[in-house]
Amino acid sequence: MAFTHLHLHTEYSLLDGACRLGELCAAAKELGMTSLAMTDHGNMYGAVEFYKAAKANGVKPIIGCEVYVAPRKLTDKVHGLDSERYHLVLLCENETGYKNLIHMVSRSWVDGFYVRPRVDKELLEAHHEGLIALSACLAGEIPRKLTAGDFEGAKETALWYNRVFGQGNYYLELQDHGLPEQQAILPQLVRLSQETGIPCVATNDVHYIHKSDAKTQKVLICIQTNHTIDEDTGLEFSTDEFYLKSEEEMRERFAFAPEALENTALIAERCNVEFEFGKTKLPRFDVPNGEDHFTYFRGRCYEGLWQHCGENPPEAYTQRLEHELSVIRDMGYVDYFLIVADFIAYAKSQGIPVGPGRGSGAGSLAAYCMGITGIDPMQYNLIFERFLNPERVSMPDIDVDFCYERREEVIAYVIRKYGADHVAQIVTFGTMAARAAVRDVGRALGMPYNTVDGVSKQIPRELGITIDKALQKNSELRAMYERDEKIRELLDTAKRVEGMPRHASTHAAGVVITDRPVSEYVPLARNDDAVVTQFTMTAIEELGLLKMDFLGLRTLTVIHDAEQMIRAHTPDFDIDKIQMDDAATYQMFSKGQTYGVFQCESAGLRSVLTRLKPRNLEDIIAVISLYRPGPMDSIDDYIANRHDPSRIHYKTPLLKPILDVTYGCMVYQEQVMEIFRTLAGYSFGRADIVRRAMSKKKHKVMEEERHNFIYGLKNEDGSTACCGCVANGIDEKTANSIFDDMSSFASYAFNKSHSAAYAVVAYRTAYLKCHYPGEFMAALLTSVIDDATKISLYIADCMRLGIRTLPPDVNRSGQSFTPEGRAIRFGLLAIKNLGKGFIAAILEEREKNGAYTSFYDFCKRLYGKEFNKRAVEGLIKSGALDGLDLNRREMLQNLPVVTASLDAESRRNLDGQLDLFSIGQSQPVSLAPEYSRCSEFPAEELLQMEKETTGLYLSGHPMAAYAKLAEKLHTTPVSELLEAEEDAADTHRDGSTVTLLAIVTAVKRKTTKNDDTMAFVTVEDIYGSIELLVFPKVYAQYSHLLTAGSVIYVRGRLSLREDESPKVLPDRISPPPDANAVSPQTSAAPAQAGKGQQQPLQIRQGLFLLIDSANSAQDKKVKNLLSIFEGQIPVYLCYNDTRKKFVTSRGTDLNEPLLSELRRLLGEKGVLLR
Repeated sequence: MAFTHLHLHTEYSLLDGACRLGELCAAAKELGMTSLAMTDHGNMYGAVEFYKAAKANGVKPIIGCEVYVAPRKLTDKVHGLDSERYHLVLLCENETGYKNLIHMVSRSWVDGFYVRPRVDKELLEAHHEGLIALSACLAGEIPRKLTAGDFEGAKETALWYNRVFGQGNYYLELQDHGLPEQQAILPQLVRLSQETGIPCVATNDVHYIHKSDAKTQKVLICIQTNHTIDEDTGLEFSTDEFYLKSEEEMRERFAFAPEALENTALIAERCNVEFEFGKTKLPRFDVPNGEDHFTYFRGRCYEGLWQHCGENPPEAYTQRLEHELSVIRDMGYVDYFLIVADFIAYAKSQGIPVGPGRGSGAGSLAAYCMGITGIDPMQYNLIFERFLNPERVSMPDIDVDFCYERREEVIAYVIRKYGADHVAQIVTFGTMAARAAVRDVGRALGMPYNTVDGVSKQIPRELGITIDKALQKNSELRAMYERDEKIRELLDTAKRVEGMPRHASTHAAGVVITDRPVSEYVPLARNDDAVVTQFTMTAIEELGLLKMDFLGLRTLTVIHDAEQMIRAHTPDFDIDKIQMDDAATYQMFSKGQTYGVFQCESAGLRSVLTRLKPRNLEDIIAVISLYRPGPMDSIDDYIANRHDPSRIHYKTPLLKPILDVTYGCMVYQEQVMEIFRTLAGYSFGRADIVRRAMSKKKHKVMEEERHNFIYGLKNEDGSTACCGCVANGIDEKTANSIFDDMSSFASYAFNKSHSAAYAVVAYRTAYLKCHYPGEFMAALLTSVIDDATKISLYIADCMRLGIRTLPPDVNRSGQSFTPEGRAIRFGLLAIKNLGKGFIAAILEEREKNGAYTSFYDFCKRLYGKEFNKRAVEGLIKSGALDGLDLNRREMLQNLPVVTASLDAESRRNLDGQLDLFSIGQSQPVSLAPEYSRCSEFPAEELLQMEKETTGLYLSGHPMAAYAKLAEKLHTTPVSELLEAEEDAADTHRDGSTVTLLAIVTAVKRKTTKNDDTMAFVTVEDIYGSIELLVFPKVYAQYSHLLTAGSVIYVRGRLSLREDESPKVLPDRISPPPDANAVSPQTSAAPAQAGKGQQQPLQIRQGLFLLIDSANSAQDKKVKNLLSIFEGQIPVYLCYNDTRKKFVTSRGTDLNEPLLSELRRLLGEKGVLLR
């Protein structure tokens, strides 16, 4: 009989097991094993993934778990008494065993968690049926007692387990990894078996696949415990024997107990648990009056259709709806739509903002009619089969955006409706991506931070990047790998852990709803206070359970809040009824004035908008789809074709109706599907399957479909599956060319349904900003009230719009930002240390008894209502009390006197000793104490107080006077640097050159080991603040300029590190140049402002591009590409034919997509960066 590993830890024994599931099952197959168990520590996270991987390799999966058994009850959690726990391996024999195991594992997390998730013996007694138990490793209860010399205690405990699980269902584990402790108790385990009749079983407690992986597993332990590999963690193994051993190795090791090996096969044969995939298990939806579900659903859909299109809708709409209804009915998803429509209807009935849709669900007319989505799929040629494909059975996926402040109310409604035990959030795993793996492993290996950081930064920030791909793409990284042994060890080890799960957390939006209690289908865990499934979203869907995404979208809250403010003066305003062809709104898009506009804020996208000059929603949909890595290459053609239709060329006239809306460019997944359908006669369902194959680069499928696309395909019964292009008059060469175009673009093509829905949200925010700027900007500022950087950015945008921002005022401000004519009043929530309770008291008292008339009046009226000195000081410093009778210095000096007076009066009132003058009055009369008078603080101190209490300068920013100079110099707004991401679409990348015009707000000096001085300098412009890291050489030259309050002009390198805020490393600092001396077309670099000297800087650094000739197609493509990525790096164009060199009027920003595309156009030697 074949040996089976029954005690095995995968990568889901987080930062302990090093067995990747795919590699593990393939290795088991290679060793000739026919079955394999998974027994992770205290969890079943990977059960479904393991099951599929084993089946794919022809290996029988055995589902299990190594649970922790509490010494007392699982609810006992007393330090010392309950800190210990025993290991016990449980294997599922059948379906009953699986249900019992997931019940116990769920209880261990939800009720028994204390350091680890724990079961207890009472739970084992109640839920042992269908389970086979093994006594586990040295941490098991039996080995612990034997190690302690308590043979009789071990015997008694073993007999208890044997009685609970039944003879033949409990085994004593024999393990031998060369550990002295194991070898000491092995004879006693055999003796125990002989005396009790309890059988033995041989296991190897597998933690990694190959013997050579022992170090990788040790690195994982170090990452888990935050130790380095040369430190003792107390958890690492002292031998390298915990690997997936062959049957021969196990037989050699356990030659003294052959029956223990045979028992593994007997156990494996008994364990037969099968997962059921693809069968939906929707919760039942109760239809009013017991009506047939489909009849009710159909009626609701037609009610919605008549509401949108009138009582005589166009025939195309009716035909489309009937088609969708039949598909939904035949696929069994009627209740799915009713459930989703129900909680969306609830949200709307409660005034909770709901988005118009997201993802492919926006392509369903039925969803639109039911009120699930808010965009007409017929108007924008959205395809239903992209959402629900009858030829590819899978659960529909409707994700819903709600107001981010009230999303929990909708989840609470679902819990009330279906029951708390029928609803759970879903687990997700943080994995070690390429860069993170390098950093984690570097720390574990004890390597210097700078070395690890330098290696990590050589890995491009691209979707799906791996260390192997980075080594292929980046020659510098490859050179580091080849010449430095330490770096080679770092990267090789990082590759071994790359992609492994690092920690479990709660999915931000995922919720599962089941017809029976969730724990009957999947094991549960607890992440902080949230009870979550142990299976991921993908596994949940594969098991046929209903998974919903309840997403919180801040923009919906902004739109809702702006709408409420607008209705104060325009009661019938409805954002759902605005005109979608408003010229002024598209004009604003065309000017790139889109700060605060959904999906359109980044510098790069604003640049695209100014070039494109969108004139309808289709243009916005296209921009949202194209502005991503990959399709970004098509932006130039899209814009050029839009402005010059003569450039558009269709390879066949049949493409015109499909690609006309995008000016001849292929942009959307739906267009790929339409091409298959129109040119080759595919059904939409089959077209979607092929599109998916193309996007995943399944070459075999693609080549089969190429033939079908060109020549057609017959079904087995002789009917036509698709006619092919040739049958439609398209020649073979053209058909091949079109297929090639689709193949190359399919992986980049975007879901138009999703873009269309988000374009609607973008347009609505733009419309509000264009026509109701005060209300919109007030709502926008409120939404980022805790983010001083964002507030600074949006206040600067208000200035451009001619909207003044007014400081907080206890007699005018509300809790949030509010519009006041052509101004916006700061909300009290923006003031630090001001609790919501105190703010509510201020507003309630003002509403009830009128405006506050003096400082004493304010304090007296709020005394006892969460009144505290710190909060009042915050109000004073922020300027919120400036409209009263004292200046800020006077209020701060007199606050203790006023507080003492109010304290004394309160005591008198409590003692019943009223002032004689108050007798006979309805209220006691109290007089303000004598104030000490003094002059106000200097203006700069007032500004500093405002900055301290709100994070902003409220009564005037010191850099406001330099705004026009900054514009002339093309300096980079600090806000853009703070939001810099090292991804493909970002304008600023690590190491790129930037220039700043800013005021010094703080200087912190530090003496280095070499006794030199360096400085950490905080500077700020009107958009935000950032730190300059000034190294000794630069500091020595420019220290005289680095004083608080000085305005400086800086050039330096941007430094982006994953674990800290962006910083700038200056190489040039000077006072601001004279505005009259600066040309608006060029960016002057900071002068060399050393002590006693001032010299112009001669820039000889930048990006040099070698182009064949001016005005060539190559030249135009390069210039178009540069215009997308405007920035501060000088660009020199060198022409081969004339040998002339030109510097471009605007610089560029360096990023991987730009450099990659330039090298593709000009070759490696045509692109030089220095």
